Amino acid sequence: MEHDEKLPSRGPQLLHEELPKEHEDPLIRQLHVIIRYAIKLLAVLMVLVIIWGVLDVIYVLYTKFLAPPVLLFEVSDIFVIFGAFMVVLIAVEIFINIRLYLGTNVLPIRLVIATALMAIARKVIILDIATVSAEDMLAIAAVVLALGVTHWLVGKRE
Repeated sequence: MEHDEKLPSRGPQLLHEELPKEHEDPLIRQLHVIIRYAIKLLAVLMVLVIIWGVLDVIYVLYTKFLAPPVLLFEVSDIFVIFGAFMVVLIAVEIFINIRLYLGTNVLPIRLVIATALMAIARKVIILDIATVSAEDMLAIAAVVLALGVTHWLVGKRE
């Protein structure tokens, strides 16, 4: 599911029926309100992390450009730059997950899986193969395969 796609209309839906604004117990009702505000605070904090991440990407690019040899990247520099970019993209995906969590009654399973795939892809991109054991490589491969198959199956269902 693309981020800009509209969710299908299923009539009036309560947002997060598991955190209803109306509950018979006043304490639980207040706790639900607190949790909703906490989630909104997480969204604000994630935006700050994204801004900080973008500034970090700028800093990494600046320092790599000016390091000798000037204006040239080594392969290891490119992996560092890719890693910095991927961290920001993962943060954006997490923000979108939070936004969808706040705004819909639908848990965006495919988006959560795609975010996990992006995170493991970042790990693969910055991985130093010389220092990783065969068991670790097999474990990463199993995670990638499981997430890929799950993403495909959830996509087929949609």
